[in-house]
Amino acid sequence: MPRIRTIRRAYYNLFSHLYDGFVNLHARRDAGDTRNFLVQTARLKEKPDPHILDICCGTGAVITAFADRYPESIAVGYDFSRGMLLKVREKSRARTFSLIEGDAASLPFMDESFDVVTCSHALYELKKPARQAALKEMKRVIRPDGAVLIMEHEVPRHPLVKILFNLRMMTMGSVDSKEFLRGGLKPFQHIFSDVTLHHSPSGKSKLFVCRR
Repeated sequence: MPRIRTIRRAYYNLFSHLYDGFVNLHARRDAGDTRNFLVQTARLKEKPDPHILDICCGTGAVITAFADRYPESIAVGYDFSRGMLLKVREKSRARTFSLIEGDAASLPFMDESFDVVTCSHALYELKKPARQAALKEMKRVIRPDGAVLIMEHEVPRHPLVKILFNLRMMTMGSVDSKEFLRGGLKPFQHIFSDVTLHHSPSGKSKLFVCRR
């Protein structure tokens, strides 16, 4: 494994102990609204037992929301940080879905395995080749009528928040993270034939709905 990736994994293993508190402090009530918006946009009500994959699942907020909404689903949380996955396992509701440790650019699933694949606020951290590989893998594992839902940050307008946002991009984002976040539909249209853009109720996140 490349040294920079080993360092990043070690960082997230440590950060997992503070992650939920950080999100609650940063997002406050907007975090729940954003998760609900993501789950609703998936439109899985007509599926009797939907297959759901959440990539870069962190401490499990999104995959838990899906599992709660669709108790008959086959749901999988997937992350490269063992520390994050251990935090998910500490939560009682984690018994309703599976957890797998692995690389987003190399998914260990068969073609057309899932009705929906999600990835929230994470792709900006990957370098462009790894990001493109991850998107191709997401496309590979969704079913023909399925969708890939990518949630990313909106670039803040408030001057102070924008400074903090740019600091985050400098420390944890990839070299081209700003370009990616400002790239609109283009980074996804290189992979998917149908891409639409939606905005979260809080206005702090944007959701790309990608279909094969």
